[in-house]
Amino acid sequence: MGILVTDLATVSGTVPISPDMVRGAVELEHTERGLLPHRLPARARAQYHDDRLAAAETQPAGVRVVFRTSATSVELDVIATKQVYPGAPPRPDGVYDLVVDGRLVGQASAESGDVVTIDMATGHGDRTEGAPETLRFDGLPGEDKEVQIWLPHNERTELVGLRADAPIAQALESGRPRWLHHGSSISQGSNAVSPTGTWLVTAAMEGAVDPVNLGFSGSALLDPFVARAMRDIPADVVSVAIGINVVNADLMRRRAFGPAVHGFLDTLRDGHPDTPLLIVSPIQCPIHEDTPGPGAFDLDALRAGTVRFRATGDPDEIRDGKLTLSIVRDELASIVAQRAVDDPRLFHLDGRELYGESDYARLPLPDELHPDAETHRLMGERFARLVFDDNGPLAMRAGRPGR
Repeated sequence: MGILVTDLATVSGTVPISPDMVRGAVELEHTERGLLPHRLPARARAQYHDDRLAAAETQPAGVRVVFRTSATSVELDVIATKQVYPGAPPRPDGVYDLVVDGRLVGQASAESGDVVTIDMATGHGDRTEGAPETLRFDGLPGEDKEVQIWLPHNERTELVGLRADAPIAQALESGRPRWLHHGSSISQGSNAVSPTGTWLVTAAMEGAVDPVNLGFSGSALLDPFVARAMRDIPADVVSVAIGINVVNADLMRRRAFGPAVHGFLDTLRDGHPDTPLLIVSPIQCPIHEDTPGPGAFDLDALRAGTVRFRATGDPDEIRDGKLTLSIVRDELASIVAQRAVDDPRLFHLDGRELYGESDYARLPLPDELHPDAETHRLMGERFARLVFDDNGPLAMRAGRPGR
């Protein structure tokens, strides 16, 4: 990889983060305190009024600060946002992963920052501002190297400044294919322990692609503004995971689901007419396989200090058009088969190939909804093998044969 040789910082001074050093964000907002990565553009953010999505899109899943340096010590000043749910166990601090020349060599967390206290009944949050915190990474090799600092997948982070004990140079783009993905909290990385441990980043590293992660907790709901955002983002390969939020939010009936999927895909194809496009159906999730939503917290588990989810719908409501994961999988397979007749670069992957019934028996979902760290790794490795390998549907733009 070439280097744009421009000294940006030394140990004696702090410089703002250059936008060219931030990868994986859709938009960067200059705030009074620093640089805030967004995973939806301003036009999309103006088209909803939902605190949960507003929080999720500023949690920088897949976003990393990238530069080259021979420094042995690097410091990053950040303002993290801590989420507090009264009555629920405290959330662990977000993790920052330091990757040097493709290898994870260090981790750090910000213990303080802004605090948002969230009402679990309404989803509304009250914010209290905090101060910046410095993350320090020591003991790095002294030769020239590419450094990536992956930001927490589950904790909003404002970037304030960067320091090092040797000059920092802007790294050029990797030249790898860009993978644009949209999905739910599972795609964002819920229950993974660090940003490079999410299934999506695991798959990206295994598949040698650069990810742009539009996985939003609770919010993969076939929103038109997300489809338009994806339409306008340059990408070499695109994938969309559809289903779990549609079921557990209980916002859509079978009559509306199929046309909404078609509309979402039509919009994607307006901007990516020939790009390999993969539709991923839901992974195994027993509480919603044959029971409709809405999903809810298990209050008895919460009182015992454990987060667990349950389905509150009635299987008899399927007759009235309510959706389950089984129904969603059948609908998606049918839609892709229908469209693929005229769209040969449209593909389908049954999510149970990433995590199925036998996997649940061995690695159950800890909260009945989200994979644990080991399962994220397993899903990422399987996705890379099934999708990015030479015969995978998204291999075509990666310089491999594809099918």
